[in-house]
Amino acid sequence: MRQRVAQFLPPVALLGALVGAWELLVWQLALPVWLLPPPSRILSTLMSNLPVLGEHVAATLSVTFPGFGLALVSGFALGVLIDASPLLRRALYPLLVTSQTIPIVAIAPLLVVGFGFGMLPKVLVVALVTFFPIVVNTADGLQAADRDQRRLLEAMGANYWQLLRLLRLPAALPSIFTGIKVAVTYSIIGAVLAEWIGASAGLGVYIARSLRAFRTDQVFVAALTTSLLTIGLFALVTLLERWIISWRRDEL
Repeated sequence: MRQRVAQFLPPVALLGALVGAWELLVWQLALPVWLLPPPSRILSTLMSNLPVLGEHVAATLSVTFPGFGLALVSGFALGVLIDASPLLRRALYPLLVTSQTIPIVAIAPLLVVGFGFGMLPKVLVVALVTFFPIVVNTADGLQAADRDQRRLLEAMGANYWQLLRLLRLPAALPSIFTGIKVAVTYSIIGAVLAEWIGASAGLGVYIARSLRAFRTDQVFVAALTTSLLTIGLFALVTLLERWIISWRRDEL
């Protein structure tokens, strides 16, 4: 417990000092609320908007979970296929890397045009945002198995899928979970971006409406909510990693 406290005390203390300096600066300079609201105003806005904010959070999560689930299943499957076929790896890997150079803000409107303003285009945006780290970490992690153990199992007659189940997948789990943790931090942001482009509810809609009304305090509330949701999802994945990869508990 002391180690945990010592680990988190410095960032918490620094964050508290920054928030205090922010509050003092706003009041000393008499900045207008629409330009830079003080943290106290943001907190009061958060408390007063909790019912409305809860509805938007529920809408965002209803897009985030299926989009991230789609990316997780398809990304893991494609990572295994890339590992199983050297030809497929040479053909797809460069295309996957190139796909990350295309801004998602250019793809999202096309999805809305093609699939309408329903849930499907927003789910696809989240999947596209979170797909890449899962695929890459799965494909690379499967290459990390011990070569001597692999040769021993091959000498005993193990085929590819037996190697995958007995050796390569357990060895790849740390890398796979690293990709999942990277992806889950992008999932909420992807959902907010999709809602910004076209939706009737969600944190993206909440931010857009707040900007049009010059309610900067509500924009900060949405940003804080997005951060808390992202931290919560990251913590859940970390707990799942601790449970599944029991031999790495002392390292996590």
